[in-house]
Amino acid sequence: MGIKEIDLIDPKKLPCHIAIIMDGNGRWAQKRGLPRIAGHWAGAEALRSIVEFCAELKIKVLTVYAFSTENWKRPYEEVKTILNLLVYYLKKEVDNLNRNNIKLMVTGDWQELPYRIREEIKKSVELTSNNTGLILNVALNYGSRREIVKACKTISRLVDNGRLKPEEIDEKLFEKYLFTAGLPDPDLLIRPSGELRLSNFLLWQIAYSELWFCDTYWPDFKKEHLVQALLDFQRRERRFGGLTK
Repeated sequence: MGIKEIDLIDPKKLPCHIAIIMDGNGRWAQKRGLPRIAGHWAGAEALRSIVEFCAELKIKVLTVYAFSTENWKRPYEEVKTILNLLVYYLKKEVDNLNRNNIKLMVTGDWQELPYRIREEIKKSVELTSNNTGLILNVALNYGSRREIVKACKTISRLVDNGRLKPEEIDEKLFEKYLFTAGLPDPDLLIRPSGELRLSNFLLWQIAYSELWFCDTYWPDFKKEHLVQALLDFQRRERRFGGLTK
């Protein structure tokens, strides 16, 4: 990657929150005559590099789509491998995350995962809980529609119990009951692999996010691609429904 290209990035115009749909692991492996699970291992290596680069750039939040509620439909062996890879990644990387002042968060219904995975998540989150650098937010067993429905149910119960009046419900209150409560909405959503859809990811939160797609499969996604996405982001004019001043 040429140094000049990096120099074009304006540090004052960096997104606060980047979200990435890590897509294309299976196709990357099949293209090379490898089992799909090999692509997931390669994808974990790509994630390490991007996390380190975001920390260097002083990005505040990086959210990555690791496992969706729909991924349970995949073959048992692939699901098992992805979950085992998660445990391996946490055990191997959590000390490195901690040394680099990176705070780990997990978004989604991860409490429904097997016991040993839940325990590994708890240990990793606790170890990094006081860090003040990049927040690495891993969307795990996550589905945006389920997230929104759960928020509606919680708010409905509060109204039924007399703890909340209907007229008190607004967007800010609603956001408090999403998995991402306390995090800023993504400024930039990136999806590699050539697919042009959102796949039930952060549907509420990306209302005004800038979207960036590329054909590169996730295991081949490098710093160079993130630089391209950031440069494109900085060239865009974000009006949030208003008009240019």
